[in-house]
Amino acid sequence: MFGYVQILKPELKVKDYGTYHAFYCGLCERLKAKYGITGRITLTYDMTFLIMLLSSVYNIKCRQEKRHCIVHPVKKHRILYNEVTDYCADINILLSYYKCLDDKNDDGSFKGSTGALIYKKSALQAGAKYKRQAEAIKQSLEKLSVLEKGKSCNIMENASCFGSLLAELFIYKEDYFKTYLGSLGYYLGRYIYIMDAYDDLQEDIEHGRYNPFKNTFKEKHFEENTREMLLNEISAACSAFELLPCLSYIDILRNILYAGVWNRYDYIHAKKKEDKK
Repeated sequence: MFGYVQILKPELKVKDYGTYHAFYCGLCERLKAKYGITGRITLTYDMTFLIMLLSSVYNIKCRQEKRHCIVHPVKKHRILYNEVTDYCADINILLSYYKCLDDKNDDGSFKGSTGALIYKKSALQAGAKYKRQAEAIKQSLEKLSVLEKGKSCNIMENASCFGSLLAELFIYKEDYFKTYLGSLGYYLGRYIYIMDAYDDLQEDIEHGRYNPFKNTFKEKHFEENTREMLLNEISAACSAFELLPCLSYIDILRNILYAGVWNRYDYIHAKKKEDKK
């Protein structure tokens, strides 16, 4: 889905990494069970974070099993899953479908057209179950598409579209916690959009593609300003997170929000230093 909401593995205890991996494998198994091989293809680390977050907030118990799979054909591996895993599997399918549909409508890409066809039936089923979330994904991506087609250079306006989308997905129930979960999703979504634009900048320039940073990347303080934007968004996301009653998996969740989300940023800067040498 996004690829930025991951753990910083060297900073995790072995037992915590095992738990994180078991949730990841649990999502993989539920995607396959509900949607087959094409469902499994949509597997992301980002949704693993959401599963652990919601499971912690609502203190939802998990079912534990040991299974073989293609990646672990010889030795059985531990998997953890619960009702939130199924929710995130459905949301993953919705996101995949609307992203493919968006790509198809934008440039008629073969990949987008094929994906939209493959995931349409599954997305309709998931959308019927989660109408609010499905409508939020549809509307946010449509608004974002209009801004990007108009070559908007207001990156915060663009980022807010994706933030609004993620806010709706983080709200699992209409209850007391929805305000804090929505805020966490909103600011994390904005962070992801800015990070994605920054990550794709060089390649977009080389291929003549749209990027909201295209008119500002040559400015003197571009790097500092971009880092400050990212810091502001992830700080706001972390502030909302700390207001939630998370006890289970707290070390893993903090590892992701305070360190893991910077994995790609650190990689980009390390590569730039290497290129300069």
